[in-house]
Amino acid sequence: MSSFEWNKVIASVLTALIIAMVAGILSNMLVEPKPLEKPVFVVAGAPASSASTEQAAAAPKLEPITPLLAKADPKKGEASTKVCQVCHNFTKGGANKIGPDLWGIVGGPIAEGHDNFAFSSALEAHKGQKWDPETLNQWLANPQQFAPGTKMTFAGMPKAQERADVIDYLQSLK
Repeated sequence: MSSFEWNKVIASVLTALIIAMVAGILSNMLVEPKPLEKPVFVVAGAPASSASTEQAAAAPKLEPITPLLAKADPKKGEASTKVCQVCHNFTKGGANKIGPDLWGIVGGPIAEGHDNFAFSSALEAHKGQKWDPETLNQWLANPQQFAPGTKMTFAGMPKAQERADVIDYLQSLK
């Protein structure tokens, strides 16, 4: 091949590299990824990272759930618990699944009963407390913040009214 042909090949390769580089720069300018505020999936028993520990310390206080319970809809709460039914049962005398049966949970003790369900040590640290509406509000908002190291991998419900609806539904299970 003549030097003129080699010049064409080299020019073609350089042009392709320049086009790829410009395309990369433009794509980074158009799409700016944002880091996640919290992990999408938390592995059960995994130690909390320092970033999540800092976020837990800086987490805002939850608004009281009692005023929202006044306008809560247990039917909406039941619909919101559809995702919970993969791991929990909501029937009287129902068997435990991956998580305990939640029938009559409101007012009941934390990490006790439920046909000797094996609760995590994170929840057992709360023994002696009751599942009142405010405690359930904290749990439903962020289970990992309420009991760091819990086996439950649910990320939580960010909307206060949705938590109130779920708590109202759970109160109706007596």
